[in-house]
Amino acid sequence: MSSIIIRNGTIVNEGKASRGDILILNDIITAIGDIDETVIPAGTTCINAEGRLVMPGIIDDHVHFREPGLTHKADIFSETRAAAAGGVTSFMDMPNTLPQAVTLKLLEEKFRIASEKSLVNYSFYLGATNSNIDEMLSADPRKICGIKLFLGASTGNMLVNDAGTVSKLFSSTPMLVACHCEDEEIINSNREIFIKKYGEDIPPECHPLIRSREACFKSSEAMVLMAKHYNTRLHLLHISTADELRLLSNNTTAERKRITAEACVHHLWFDDTFYGVLGNRMKWNPAIKTAFDRKALIDGLNNGYIDVVATDHAPHTLTEKSEPYLKAPSGGPMIQHSLPLMMELHHAGLISPETIVEKMCHNPARIFRIKNRGFIREGYKADICIVNTSESWTVNSENILYKCGWSPLEGTTFRSRVEYTIVNGTVVFNRGSFTEDFRGEQLLFNEI
Repeated sequence: MSSIIIRNGTIVNEGKASRGDILILNDIITAIGDIDETVIPAGTTCINAEGRLVMPGIIDDHVHFREPGLTHKADIFSETRAAAAGGVTSFMDMPNTLPQAVTLKLLEEKFRIASEKSLVNYSFYLGATNSNIDEMLSADPRKICGIKLFLGASTGNMLVNDAGTVSKLFSSTPMLVACHCEDEEIINSNREIFIKKYGEDIPPECHPLIRSREACFKSSEAMVLMAKHYNTRLHLLHISTADELRLLSNNTTAERKRITAEACVHHLWFDDTFYGVLGNRMKWNPAIKTAFDRKALIDGLNNGYIDVVATDHAPHTLTEKSEPYLKAPSGGPMIQHSLPLMMELHHAGLISPETIVEKMCHNPARIFRIKNRGFIREGYKADICIVNTSESWTVNSENILYKCGWSPLEGTTFRSRVEYTIVNGTVVFNRGSFTEDFRGEQLLFNEI
C-alpha cells in the first residue's frame, strides 16, 4: 500500500476554502480534515502544503493532443507532461487527428495509445460526420465522453452541414453533444470581402471580422433551439461573444442543465488589441474578440451562465503559424498555463479560487458525469493539485514544455505556480520533476 498525507493546506472544494489535511491510500482519498495520527500508515509520504491552495485536479474537457498522425506538433506523452505541470489530471481529446476518430475502431486505437503514453487520465470524443450516424448511435456513454460536432472551421469531412444528420443525432443520442458553433456561410462570405480588399495578405487583425460574432451567434442559436426541441445534452464549446450569453441560463446547477457552455482561457485573457503584437500566434477559431466580450465572458463565469473553463489546447509549429494569414492554422498551446492564468485573474480581483475550482474541476465532472473524480471527497480518486499563490515566475522558452516549443503567453509573469500534481494517488509532478513511468487511467462515466 502506498500512502500520502497532505498537511495544513487550504483545501478549495465545493464552494469553500478551509484548512485541513488529506490522506490518500493507494489511489483513493480516504480522510479529509483534522486527521488522527493513528490512522496514518507508517512510512506515509508527507507533503507540507502550509500556505498553499489544495484543489481537485483540473479536468480539461477540450484539447487537441495531435496523436495519431500530427505528432510533429504534439503527442500524448509530451502534452500530458505539460498538462501535469499545469495541475491538469484529466483531459478529453478531440477527434480531428489523422486518421480522424470517426469510427469506434479508430477511437479504440486512441485509447490504446493513451494507455501507453498518457501521464494523466484521459477520454476521447467520437467525431461526427455527415455519414457516420450509425457509429455515433452505437457509442457507449459509459466509456466515451461525448460526440464532437464541427459546424464551423472546415476539417476535412468533419464539417457537418447535413441538417438531417444533425437532427437525427440530436433526437436519438443519449450522449452529450459538444459543438463548435460558427456559421460557415457567413465566414466564407466575410473571407471573400477581405480577400478582395487585401488579396492573399490579409492582416491577422481581420480574423474576428471574418469569423465574426454574427457567425458565432447564428450557429449557437440554431444548436440551442434544436437541443431544446429534442431535449439533447448540448455543450457549447469555446463561447467567444457577449451575444451568446443570451442563449444560456443560470437558473439551475450545471448537473441539471441540458444546455451548458464552455469558455476557453485565451478568450478570458486576450482581446482584439493583441493581434497587432501576436498576429497568427493568437489566431484561434472562434476568434478572440473585443475587451467587451472578454469582460462579458468573465462575468458569465461568475454569474453561472458559463459552466466550464477549458483550453482548446491546439499546438502548431511556429513555422506553420508564420505562414500568411490564410494559410496559418488556427489554435495554440495553453494547457500548461491554464491554471496559473486563471489564478492571475483571481489576483486581479476578477474571479475567486472557489469559482475557478467549480469551473475547472467540479462542473466538468458534473456535466460529463465522470465517475468519482472532480472533487476532494472521501472515496473519490486522488486527483489533486497544490498551488503556491505567492511565487512569481515568467513564461519563457526554457520552461515551456509543449512539444511545439512556444506559447502566446511568452513573457507573461504569473504570481501563482503549480507545485504538485497527484494523479490516482501518485505524485506525477513535483516542483519541476516528473514521474514519467506512471500512466493515467481511462475516464469512466455514470449513466443517469
